[in-house]
Amino acid sequence: MLFPVLLVSCTGNTVYSEFHAVADQAWQRDSIYPFRFHIDDTAAVYQLRMYINHRETYPYQNIWLFITDSARTEMPQDTLLFYLANDRGEWLGSGKNGIIEMSMLYQEERLFPDTGYYTISIAHGMRDTALRGIENVGFELLKYGKE
Repeated sequence: MLFPVLLVSCTGNTVYSEFHAVADQAWQRDSIYPFRFHIDDTAAVYQLRMYINHRETYPYQNIWLFITDSARTEMPQDTLLFYLANDRGEWLGSGKNGIIEMSMLYQEERLFPDTGYYTISIAHGMRDTALRGIENVGFELLKYGKE
């Protein structure tokens, strides 16, 4: 299920925000979530954020993400370690009703060379074939104007 949203933030303008629901709260190893967005302004500076919404029953302190970026030709894939809990096992982020939302800055000052469509794809890099406890995977693009 797909939930596109257009919002305005006090720190920047959100030009794209989308969350993919994870079926049966079990993110399959071969499930890749694509986020396709359009860039109109190549002079603008953008911020990219990742989101993981998980249940309190998620069994790990962190999650490894494999991120593929269609705009990057030299090194199109990144590996990102996303901490969901601190060293004491306390969940980071905010939540209610047993679901925790955690966001992480992926890229702070990103420029796009051309107008057009770009795709960021996210897969998990954990050892589990079915990673239990994940509700949603999200991506947000914020625009900060000209440098």
